Amino acid sequence: MRASPPAASVRGVSEPARPPSPLDQLADRFVDAHAADQPTVATYIGVPGHDDRWPDLTPDGHAASADLLRRTVAEVERVEPVDRRDDVARSAMLERLGAELALHDAGWTQAALNSMESPLQDFRTTFDLMPTDTEEDWAVVARRVAGIPEALGGYVAGLTDAAGRGRVSAVRQVRLAAGIARRWAGAGGQPGFYAGLTGPAPVGQALRADLDRAVEGVQTALLDFADTVERELLPRAPQADGVGRERYALESRLFTGMDLDLEETYAWGWAELARVVAEKQAVAEQIAPGQGVAGAVAALDADPARQVRGRDALQAWLQDTADRAMRALDGVHFDIPGPVKRVEGRLTPTSGEGVYYTGPTEDFSRPGRMWWSLPDGVTDMTTWRETTTVFHEGVPGHHLQIGQTVYNAALLNRWQRLLCWCSGHGEGWALYSERLMGELGFLDDPGDRLGMLDAQELRAARVVLDIGVHLDLPIPPGRATGDRWTYDVALAFLREHVDMEDAMRVDELHRYLGWPGQAPSYKVGERVFLTCRAQAEQRAGAEFDLKAWHRSVLDLGPLGLGPLAAELARF
Repeated sequence: MRASPPAASVRGVSEPARPPSPLDQLADRFVDAHAADQPTVATYIGVPGHDDRWPDLTPDGHAASADLLRRTVAEVERVEPVDRRDDVARSAMLERLGAELALHDAGWTQAALNSMESPLQDFRTTFDLMPTDTEEDWAVVARRVAGIPEALGGYVAGLTDAAGRGRVSAVRQVRLAAGIARRWAGAGGQPGFYAGLTGPAPVGQALRADLDRAVEGVQTALLDFADTVERELLPRAPQADGVGRERYALESRLFTGMDLDLEETYAWGWAELARVVAEKQAVAEQIAPGQGVAGAVAALDADPARQVRGRDALQAWLQDTADRAMRALDGVHFDIPGPVKRVEGRLTPTSGEGVYYTGPTEDFSRPGRMWWSLPDGVTDMTTWRETTTVFHEGVPGHHLQIGQTVYNAALLNRWQRLLCWCSGHGEGWALYSERLMGELGFLDDPGDRLGMLDAQELRAARVVLDIGVHLDLPIPPGRATGDRWTYDVALAFLREHVDMEDAMRVDELHRYLGWPGQAPSYKVGERVFLTCRAQAEQRAGAEFDLKAWHRSVLDLGPLGLGPLAAELARF
């Protein structure tokens, strides 16, 4: 069941263990076609040749993207698997591409506009991944910046067309997105993102003129974009933040890879929240006896040994914490391939983007990176909150899972390694990894353990908030300040269950309202991993090998949670 580690090639990635099957060849063709169709994705996964382009977000562009998915699904359905490796890959492709196509066909992909994760954000975050070492690198950046006005125009055309068919984001999300565009443009006397990006570039006079013209053009385009979406979308945008059951079911399927029983998951979320709160109170008693969670938090925040001041110091702490975890886990709890042993901790140049991970390129020339986005004006952090998040984003979380997947060409086709992603699988593994690090003794310090439980409380709270708000489910008596979910009730609920700056709580709430179905996928995925592990332990008894089980899980590659549970039942 457990595969041998693949042999490393001269590029630092593994070579296929068998000749490519027809499905492998189809998957490879789809990666190239999808990279050409979605140039920002090409940059993310490291497929060259598209770094000066943007996706076509017009109605015709969305139709072409959906046609590519539809043709590929039909081809995958016709392919006969040659072995178990193909069986898993075929199941993954049909489920993932099918869920994506369903959202396209319903019109919500074209309508995507929100405060956290939509095509708008790609116009900023893509530049985090572009090289800027040489003048030629900066020339590519200049061409991409210069292309933003036309691409934004196509985006507006797609959004207004979708709105005309009744597919439009809520009023709050439209206004938030417009505010983001104005902030990036440098409205209100604040420096714009693109001027800050290109200003320090050490380039010659001609390229400097190109960069300056491109920046001026994109600043104007962003302001026009903000004005246009408000003018065109707000009159047709719903006031209600909740998206309703029909859309939520589609979004939830995309993010989890299974058809959730939403009422059962809502009830389970409340029970899980109560469990975490009780454990958190018990740990707080170890830190500040008799003072409750608030007293424990105050004691930890006041502890100089747990404070990191300044962006440079925070980035150094992130890197050191990730590196120490890598050294402690490798060869003991996991066998980490050589190229995966490098992970970088970075701070984003702008605020409001949360904490996230970006994977390595196929040849590992760009390593996996953990990104922290600090709120405006915040430069200090306390480590007790962040230690568990490093495990989530680094090892054994996202970086180990995604990095090993990229490396693992002996078992996974190129689509599985570079493009396949299911939030329930990826975020579920990362959240499971936090719990695992607690089991393995890496969170024995009561402060660090409280930080892990604090993060768990957030994840459990947003299961009930996200499902409750979007489906307008009743709140059990005594669990919140009201009996139905409203914006104010949801924010008060986060203030009760989430220990962070209030501006960050507001950002979190806006994320859930604008990105329905994504937030619960963390705990839902963790639940699947924990359940499947318990079942495997029961089947194997005293012969159960946790390290081998983890390797078998990672060797499957990314899967929707439905196919994942079916595969893990074989272990």
